[in-house]
Amino acid sequence: MDPSQIGRYLDAVVDKMIRIDRGGPESRVGKLIGVYNDYIALLTKEEGVIYYRTQHIKSITENVKDIKADELGEEEVEPIIAASFTQLLDHLKLQWVQINRGGPEKLEGVLNDMTDDIVTVVANKEVIRLSSFHIRNISVVQVKNEQSDSEQESNNEKSRNKKRRR
Repeated sequence: MDPSQIGRYLDAVVDKMIRIDRGGPESRVGKLIGVYNDYIALLTKEEGVIYYRTQHIKSITENVKDIKADELGEEEVEPIIAASFTQLLDHLKLQWVQINRGGPEKLEGVLNDMTDDIVTVVANKEVIRLSSFHIRNISVVQVKNEQSDSEQESNNEKSRNKKRRR
């Protein structure tokens, strides 16, 4: 898609369910929640908000049936608004992020520093520098608790039962 014309098209599908790309590791289905200068914000069920750089979007599919908007939850999500993708990266500085969705270029770690050309990520005691041009998308990784809520409640119940027996 021509990046100069994609914005006008995408404005018409804000708040609709779309698929970015047809398949492969970068493809995701979600609700388009924001269109900005050179990136978009896509709300997905599994990964939350993913910010896609528009120059790397190959295709957009409307009326996808994989997931319905109500499956994303009722909670309003406010995407990060920045003047450019580079400034978006600046907003994400010192956060745990996932860069790209899959394949050999997938990277997860703390976004440490960036310039217009290079992004530095710290992951597993490694300092990784990558060309910012090759970042197709980025998202903040939600750190999950070691135990699920049901496991935690089960452990709390066992603890209460032990106290009652004493």
